[in-house]
Amino acid sequence: MDERFVILDVDEKSLGEIGRWPWNRQVMAEIVGKLFDRHGIAALGFDVVWAERDASSGIDVLDSLARRELKDVASFQAAYGRLRSQLDFDARFAASLNGRPVVLAYYFNSENNAVRVNALPAPVLPKGTFDGRRVTFPQWQGYSGNLPQVLENAAGAGHINPLVDADGVIRSVALIQEYQGAYYESLSLAMVRTLLELQTGAVQPVKPVFPDDGVDLEWLNVGPLEIPVDERAAALVPFRGEKRSFRYVSLADVVKDRVPPGELSKKIALIGTTAPGLQDLRATPVDSVYPGVEIHANLIAGMLDREVKRKPLYMIGAEVIFLLAGGLVLAILIPRLSAFWASVAAGLGALVIAAFSTLVWTEGGMVLPLAASLLMVAALYAMNMAYGYFVESRSKRQFAELFGQYVPPELVDKMAEDPERYSMAPRSADLTILFSDVRGFTGISEALKPDELREYINEYLTAMSLIIRSRYRGTLDKYIGDAIMAFWGAPMDDARHARNAVLAGLAMQKECAALNARFAARGWPALHIGVGVNSGTVRVGDMGSQLRRAYTAMGDAVNVASRLEGRTKYYGVGILVGEATRNLVEDVVFREIDLIKVKGKDAAVRVFEPLEAAPGQRVATLWEEALRAYRGRQWDAAETALQELQRTDPASGLYRLYAGRVAEKRRDPPPPGWDGVTVFDEK
Repeated sequence: MDERFVILDVDEKSLGEIGRWPWNRQVMAEIVGKLFDRHGIAALGFDVVWAERDASSGIDVLDSLARRELKDVASFQAAYGRLRSQLDFDARFAASLNGRPVVLAYYFNSENNAVRVNALPAPVLPKGTFDGRRVTFPQWQGYSGNLPQVLENAAGAGHINPLVDADGVIRSVALIQEYQGAYYESLSLAMVRTLLELQTGAVQPVKPVFPDDGVDLEWLNVGPLEIPVDERAAALVPFRGEKRSFRYVSLADVVKDRVPPGELSKKIALIGTTAPGLQDLRATPVDSVYPGVEIHANLIAGMLDREVKRKPLYMIGAEVIFLLAGGLVLAILIPRLSAFWASVAAGLGALVIAAFSTLVWTEGGMVLPLAASLLMVAALYAMNMAYGYFVESRSKRQFAELFGQYVPPELVDKMAEDPERYSMAPRSADLTILFSDVRGFTGISEALKPDELREYINEYLTAMSLIIRSRYRGTLDKYIGDAIMAFWGAPMDDARHARNAVLAGLAMQKECAALNARFAARGWPALHIGVGVNSGTVRVGDMGSQLRRAYTAMGDAVNVASRLEGRTKYYGVGILVGEATRNLVEDVVFREIDLIKVKGKDAAVRVFEPLEAAPGQRVATLWEEALRAYRGRQWDAAETALQELQRTDPASGLYRLYAGRVAEKRRDPPPPGWDGVTVFDEK
């Protein structure tokens, strides 16, 4: 915050305590006196025009009586002579300005029927100053100035006409304006000249500078200051930040003596308004609702500190070169890159442009327009992305037409992102295969009407397919009646194919409970499914006949997954997982179910059940003891452990199965060399 300045604010508080604005000139005279005598400010600028007489004292009535009805009454005339000067508030206000560094404000207007109200100060530059020069001034038709006696007693006055850009934002202020051939200074320039006069003791003239005696105005010399301006004789406002970057003091606090003496000593004071009803709030680059008086403060501070940025004419050429060079580099680079790297390149290009512009601004004190360069980057990027989008869309359509008959539709878009990586030709791959089937589907189909059965199976298949395809990114191979076949790891690689398949199986079992709640509400039979999951090397690709082909997987691992699904009912569990799958998954809890051997296979394999959560320690321990005792022919120990388990879960088909096996082996002991392997005759 710049401690040299203070903005004396006619705010809502001031209006509430002092009254409706404008206040009478007697109050204003007292304010001026307090500011200089009590507080010792350095200079005062009014962002206010004193254009109307103040008759609030009743002086007009008194004058009328003195001239007419009571002109011959000696006693009245005597009293009138004594009182009139006290009731002439305009004169008292004018007197308060006399001999003090106070700068007033006025404004020009451009309406065709504009009037000329009161007086203008003397022009800062005479007629003919800019003849033959390339300087553009607006045409003004009239003005609203200050009362002559007020203006005569002020140290100076400057215009407060805003210079609004096409987007409605104020970025600069015209330091010089032309009216009827003469040239008048702005409030901010008048304040700077007054302050310089206080420092030097001499009036500081304004001298426009045309380099090499050319036609283009580049700056104004005011004493030791060199103020850059553009072709409109306007200076860019060096905004310090958002509104209230300067100290604000409510003018009511000055009137009520709530500001301690000395707190405003040697301050450059500006009186302005922030009360919304007084309509001096502007749109600026730093804030959309910005007090007009603070615009003047920013510019005055910038001129005194030599911080007004320059925008010389050669910067237009620099901008063109910058646009051509940057545009050429990006135009060559972006089309050669992928969408990601093209985005990175465009972002870096924008950052480089912004950084260079900022460097020119901060270190060089000049303005290198940023918008055109950023728009160029955005346009090149948008054109490239649009072109890439149309090309990619065409590629995707061609890919879908070529491979859509083989690949499940949900994978086409993903594969089309990089079609060169994918081939439908059969190949060997490590996959995880999942089979699921509805238990007792014949009974379900007999219990439902045809249309109900259709809704039943459609709702079931939709729910399960969404889990496989959308949640766990599997390839939905086919429906076989009420059965589902899916696999993970092709055509898209999936390093976690085993884990995703197991989690999908668990989610499918969980989804059955939600489906059963809806089915029960409609009086439909409950749904129970078995799921088999197995991993291994298979052949995957486009296979079939000349009449019909499909993208599918074939091999021993597929057959094992199908058989595991079929064995879930036998073991009384919802999911069975092959040993190869179990070995690939580390963050899911499993328990071993059995060691099995099927016809045509020499080696026995372990099968497992994945669990939603870890079983209790006692249940896990009892199951391990039961399985170990069973394989070790310790029938009593196995039976004891199984009885304990059945008490924890009487509905478990697995515990009943093993209890029956123990009873059978006790009656008919297995032959020597028996290793606990369960042999199934079917493949």
